[in-house]
Amino acid sequence: MGTCPIRCQSNLTVLENPREPVSSALQESMTVSLRTYPAFGRAELTMCIGERLTVISDDGDFMMVRSTTTGRESYIPTNYTAKVTHRWLFTGISRYKTVELLMQPNNQNGAFLIRESETNRDCYSLSVLRRTHSSYLDCVKHYRISRLQNGWVFISPGLTFPSLHHLVEHYSEVADGLCCRLTEPCFIQGFDNAREARPIPTTVRRPTINWKDISRSVILKRKRTESDNSLVSEGLREAITSYLQMTEGNDHSWDT
Repeated sequence: MGTCPIRCQSNLTVLENPREPVSSALQESMTVSLRTYPAFGRAELTMCIGERLTVISDDGDFMMVRSTTTGRESYIPTNYTAKVTHRWLFTGISRYKTVELLMQPNNQNGAFLIRESETNRDCYSLSVLRRTHSSYLDCVKHYRISRLQNGWVFISPGLTFPSLHHLVEHYSEVADGLCCRLTEPCFIQGFDNAREARPIPTTVRRPTINWKDISRSVILKRKRTESDNSLVSEGLREAITSYLQMTEGNDHSWDT
């Protein structure tokens, strides 16, 4: 039985550096506060909305937590919190609280989170912040993420993804029908503060390679200067050069 070649086309930019694997810290579950507590009275502040909490004990309906902001411990209802995995997937959060979290001042245009749908348990909802001059509720847009029988997910029926991760990656590159492109997950105090203190690796973005415009001299050039803006990386150049050497004598059409 023969094999069927698969053609892959993309208009996305090429990453000169390979993507780093997802950090284990992002894959772990964390607990985030959905309230500023206590909300009234003269009692000292125990925790703030949108901060990461350290869970000391969990009895089911109540849990003992320690605030990463104030350092104080408190015994609170479990529904005062949400579970977060992959940094952007929230469990146990309502649409109302989603809007309240995304509207916090640390979030910029394109901040987002994905939550379980309140109306359909088999679906998710993508909530995206778009800073405009509209009313409070109009600043956060919500999109239903439906699931196919094979497990793939989609917002638009004409564009499906094998997982939520692939969906997030796609809409982080282009808006493609959303109110804006996804930029950063909803800010979590006590987690993002620590991350911002570390230097962020820079990824060099190059335009998509048009192989018809690549001549043999560009491929075989050994040395690169600081001003060399070749689309072909050193590793790719060496791989192609090795292939040409092994197949020397064949008719190649690299010269243009």
